[in-house]
Amino acid sequence: MDNFYKRDECSISDIMKLRFNPLVADRGEGIYIYDIKDKRYIDFSSNWGVVNTGYSHPKVNYAIKNQLEKLSFVSTITIINEESIILAEKLKKLTPGNFKKKVWFGLSGSDANEMIYKAISVDNKKNKIISFTGSYHGQSIGSYSMSGHPMQKKSYASNVIKIPYPYCYRCPFSKEEKSCERECLKFIKDYLLNLAYSPDSIGALIAETIQCDGGVVPMPYGYLENLYNILKKNGIFLIIDEVKIGFGRTGYFFSYEKQKIIPDAVVMGKSIASGLPLSAVVGRREILDKEEGLHLFTTSGSPISARASIATILVINEEKLVENSSEMGRILMESLNDLLKKFDQIGDVRGRGLVVGIEIVKDKKSKIPDAKLAAMISYNCYEKGLILYPVGIFSNVLEITPPLIINKEEIYEAVSILESAIYECIKGDFDASKLENFCGWAL
Repeated sequence: MDNFYKRDECSISDIMKLRFNPLVADRGEGIYIYDIKDKRYIDFSSNWGVVNTGYSHPKVNYAIKNQLEKLSFVSTITIINEESIILAEKLKKLTPGNFKKKVWFGLSGSDANEMIYKAISVDNKKNKIISFTGSYHGQSIGSYSMSGHPMQKKSYASNVIKIPYPYCYRCPFSKEEKSCERECLKFIKDYLLNLAYSPDSIGALIAETIQCDGGVVPMPYGYLENLYNILKKNGIFLIIDEVKIGFGRTGYFFSYEKQKIIPDAVVMGKSIASGLPLSAVVGRREILDKEEGLHLFTTSGSPISARASIATILVINEEKLVENSSEMGRILMESLNDLLKKFDQIGDVRGRGLVVGIEIVKDKKSKIPDAKLAAMISYNCYEKGLILYPVGIFSNVLEITPPLIINKEEIYEAVSILESAIYECIKGDFDASKLENFCGWAL
């Protein structure tokens, strides 16, 4: 293990990595990762929400193998291929709206959100974009600038407007549940679009319905519908970023379903092709056809990635993974709420389906974020065979996003490991010096 860590340090750029533990992966199967010594780990992260169908799903692997033998590659930029067309047609049917749609393909969530940034920014009049504090939309110039995570404070764009996100546990307007009058919505309606900016200058608002990297913070119920109505009244596009929570994770195929909204564009990535490089944007033609050749990549929408995505959608539907996410999410929340009652250092447990956050604090009364304790728990879980990571604007929220194939016995095993890890860290039985090289963004 140490040898691999040293080789990694010598050869892999620090710019492209965040290390939370020294795990060296050898293989994966179902919800499990195995290291080079064949130790088994429950992956409670799905590798950042990517492997919704689990590791090495046989139907996905079969589709990839067959496509590789048939046609390994053509560039969708210049050559038509059936696989990308089939996938585009499926994605159009999965998203709401009776307007004319098109699909753009990329390689990652970053370049997909970058496409949105470019398409809105090239407009001569309505070229401003609203985004939320705490949001994460990617690492390219435009997607980075639209992000509101504290680790992405530097903006490369002057046309992005950032507004407070409805983080109810830490209300940016200092309200409690009983005194809340939706000040966050009033801010948009009465100040932002009435006094600060002309709606005629704003092209779109981009939002995650659950901010994962921002701390697994769901929009409160009713917020999205009210936001949608405000935007629609003012002629502003609503862009929903489903990169991390789409494809069944929330107990719905897309997180905004069952709400009375019709996004003008939906951004997809991560789990869309079960780990192969692929992203997509499905939206109005007036957005997707803004300018020919505006945002293209040689290998995006490749036949192999498209075929993997088609197989992924098939598996999600055939194995009823959306329904499983809803049911297993309920069991997971019940188990974690038991921990909430046991530990004063757990301030909040929140989420939907199989995307859940545990907010770690000094104590429930003060709500002071405890990033160090969150990092300790994460590392201690790793040593015990459970993978999960701290996220959030204060790096104090343990993010839980397991593969959607998980069952209740596996959830109980994982929560048992988590409980033991929390107890040991609080008691002082964990050596915090182990975190020196493995803190990610946490410390």
